[in-house]
Parts: sequence; C-alpha cells; structure tokens
Amino acid sequence: MPRNNARRSYAMADEQTLTHPRYTTPAIIAHWLIAILIIANLVIGLTADLLPDEDVRFAIDTHKSIGVSVLGLVLLRILWRVGHKPPPFSAGMAAWERALAHVAHYGLYVLMLWMPVTGWLHDSAWKDAPTHPMRWFGLFEWPRIGFIMRLPAEQKEHLHNLFDTLHTLGGYTLIALLCLHVAGAFKHQFIDREPEFRRMWLR
Repeated sequence: MPRNNARRSYAMADEQTLTHPRYTTPAIIAHWLIAILIIANLVIGLTADLLPDEDVRFAIDTHKSIGVSVLGLVLLRILWRVGHKPPPFSAGMAAWERALAHVAHYGLYVLMLWMPVTGWLHDSAWKDAPTHPMRWFGLFEWPRIGFIMRLPAEQKEHLHNLFDTLHTLGGYTLIALLCLHVAGAFKHQFIDREPEFRRMWLR
C-alpha cells in the first residue's frame, strides 16, 4: 500500500509539472543564489556607514567581492537563458500583468549588470586604488579597470563621484524592482491562487 501511495504521489507531481512547467534546475539554483547575494549586498551597502570604523573596510571589501560574484553569475544565467526558454506565464494572467512582468524581468537583468559594473568603475577610479589592491574574498587579486586608474587625478575624482551616484541610483531602483517582483509573485500565488512558486522551486 505505501508503494502505491508513493507511485500516486510521483504521478501527481509529474502531472502538476506538465500543467505548471518549471524553470530548469540550473536556472532555479542561479536565481536563488543571485537573489541571496544581491540582498546581502544591498544590506551591506545601506548599512556600511553605520558600522564601527574598524569594520567598514571589511564590509566594503566583502561588498566588492559579492558584486563581482553576482556579475559572473548573471552573465552565466544570461548565457543559459539564451538556450533555454523560460516556462510560459499562466493563462490567467492579464495582458497588462504580462507586460509589467516583462518590464520587471528585463529591468532586473539590466540592473544586475549595472550595479557590479558601476561599482567596478567606481572602485577603479578610487584615488587609493593603486596602493590598495582589491582581493576576491581575500583569496586572489581582482583586476581593476586599467585605463581609468591611469587617468589624471582630477578626472578620476570626477568619475569616482559620477559612478558613485550612478551606483547609488541603481541600487534604489533595484530595490524598487525587487519589491515589485516579489509583490507580483505573492499576488499570483495567494490572491490569484496560481502555483507561481512552483515555477522557481526545486522538487
């Protein structure tokens, strides 16, 4: 009898997967890993100035290392996405919801690239960059953008401030889009009663 119940459970799971298709396993793993890293980096970026002076440098170095990691993971995620179509939206979604979901998704991809790239540019324009090498989680040195480091001091200072502004604006925009993304997922799951979470959850 237990064996029959197990078979019935597997059959129901297979039927639900066909009815409500999921993302591929690598896409799901990348999604949650990137999400965790981004949230951690946003928290560090927003709270680093509140830390004791002796802890700020470690927090900023960790922030940079996470940013580089996110950049690599997002590029891999995009390459995977090219060859693996995402599951279709639920048939019950309105046209405006589909359009908003596309805007949010593409916006998140843009910002997930924007944030580490502007952070990298900002760090490369730092006046003390030549004497303070950046190390990925303390394991090995991560290269900065050479032509920016070689610019005259005044130009570097201008770019350092510019990229800081762009990075900060991108961070707040990313927070807004993340909130929109999460709100949409919760709406479809709990208000529309659609198995939205199943699309991005490992079995």
